Amino acid sequence: MKSISKLDDLLTLAKTKPPKRIAVVFADDEHTVEAVYGAVSAGIVEATVTGNSQNIQNICDKLSLDSTKLEIIHIPDPLEAGLYCCDMINQGKSHLIMKGTITTDDYMRLILNKERGLMEPGSLLSHITVFEPKGYHKLLICSDVAVIPLPNLEQKEKILKFLIDTAHKLGIEEPLCALIAPSEKPSKKIPSSADALELMEKAHSGAFPHAQIAGPMGFDLAIDQEAVDIKGYQNPVGGNADVILFPNIEAGNVFYKTATKFLKAELGAMVVGAKVPAVLSSRGDTAKTKLYSIALAAVTTDK
Repeated sequence: MKSISKLDDLLTLAKTKPPKRIAVVFADDEHTVEAVYGAVSAGIVEATVTGNSQNIQNICDKLSLDSTKLEIIHIPDPLEAGLYCCDMINQGKSHLIMKGTITTDDYMRLILNKERGLMEPGSLLSHITVFEPKGYHKLLICSDVAVIPLPNLEQKEKILKFLIDTAHKLGIEEPLCALIAPSEKPSKKIPSSADALELMEKAHSGAFPHAQIAGPMGFDLAIDQEAVDIKGYQNPVGGNADVILFPNIEAGNVFYKTATKFLKAELGAMVVGAKVPAVLSSRGDTAKTKLYSIALAAVTTDK
């Protein structure tokens, strides 16, 4: 499979696969309805949309969308809508779940619900974002920017495996992975640097097959060839990273918001580690971002 270099390529790839069923939690906003409808029209998914049915119908009418293409289920309470969608997943009636206007905290609590949620014993949730940054020559697959505040070494190992798996499913046979720290000079006094050294030892022992890992390294070395040349950094990952492992949520979240709000980067985003990919973008994100996120989840699901 040819690797993708733009998010529009992600849509093209998703269209080549059989459509998945997506369960949408409380889709009472225009951007969610427009994105889901676009994914249905493209043949990427079939959709069950929960929420206030009259509100959803009004949105379809306003946007001139044929509401009969969506299965609309009237559940006007966000939490009940979420439990209904989780039940669909657990009963094998849906392959994906998506956040509408329900809050992120409530959405995550639904996934983590012990009775009706989507977690397997011992599993870990992490947030994956695929960015298309202006000025960079390919996509950047990044984590964790939204779920795990301060991942420990064991969690970072799992997150890195999630990132590599996502890259493989996007057609990148041997992703170049950067372990971000303040500097490429190792220091056991800096947690991100010390963890990067430990992860490199695991990489040398074969923990991350079909990937090249480098770290610790500053973000500039991961994505900027000029910085690589000036500093004389000798590693194939330098200036050419596919995958970015951030050391903590502060670093990842600041990058996410800088990339989207200041640099106007487009993206697709999801939570991995549950039974199925969970589309998770901001309530304020555009319909295009939500559509890319649906495509990302559809391409990477094992269902």
